[in-house]
Amino acid sequence: MILPPPYPSDVCMGWISEDPEWKPFQTWEFEDCKQWEDEWHNVWKCLPNTTRGEVIEGAIKDWDDLKSYKMPRMDLSERYRNARITFDAAPDQYHLGFLPGFPFAIMRYMRTVETFLMDVLLYPDEVNALQREIVDLLKRCLDHWAATDCDGVMFAEDWGTQERLLVSPKMWHEMFEWGFREIVGHARSLNIDIWMHSCGYIRDIIPTLVEIGIKALQLDQPTLSGLDFLAETCHGKTAIWSPVDIQRDLPTGDEAYIRERARELIDKLGANGGGFICGAYPDPESLAVKPEWQGWASDEFARYSIKMASQ
Repeated sequence: MILPPPYPSDVCMGWISEDPEWKPFQTWEFEDCKQWEDEWHNVWKCLPNTTRGEVIEGAIKDWDDLKSYKMPRMDLSERYRNARITFDAAPDQYHLGFLPGFPFAIMRYMRTVETFLMDVLLYPDEVNALQREIVDLLKRCLDHWAATDCDGVMFAEDWGTQERLLVSPKMWHEMFEWGFREIVGHARSLNIDIWMHSCGYIRDIIPTLVEIGIKALQLDQPTLSGLDFLAETCHGKTAIWSPVDIQRDLPTGDEAYIRERARELIDKLGANGGGFICGAYPDPESLAVKPEWQGWASDEFARYSIKMASQ
């Protein structure tokens, strides 16, 4: 379980610290929205009622910019020191670190998503050249995580719309699968599990993700891929970490229904040798979900798990 207090959590999380020498090129002060520059020098913007935003200006505006672009110093050993201290203080928990993204997500931010989705067709050589640099950086990050006594490392990379991948399955296999295999393979050589978050429908690539060796899939909308499909495809190989579905189920505000869906997740994904990690969405207000609605789900996860364990 990875649930908010007062409910149980079996995982201790550690993060990469800030680069002590990094400073943004530009800053903003707005009353009606938030805008900021990240460590990659992308400009983000979000509305005042949420912490979730989108890149409005990428760091690489033209592919010629790649020649002079310098990657952020994510591979500084001192940036992993605090995570090691955090893990040392929780010896009985699973230690989970975080990568600063994954190639597709990092690149689509650097170019903005609408431009990057054209790039994969129009500039495949440039995309792969950038992807090569990012894969190498992430592998160096894993080397540092291996020195922190972590058990697993997670990345977030949204791949799906409501009904399909952001690129065709054929394009995913041709252009992006090699990066997954190389990074996950490097992690496995270091005895590190890789956990993946993705929003949206990713059913078409889940069998490959399982085969590559992704150990946990964090899905906020598991019903988009289908619980029966996830159970059949992932059991005994890849765990599913999920809250009660944040689009179909939590927003109903129906306590009995939400509790029933929590039990269904445990029954279908956590039974018969499968692995299920009970979760909670970190920002329910941005979904127009009242905290108590998610509280019902967390309560049912904890209560029903104890009941099942005692049988």
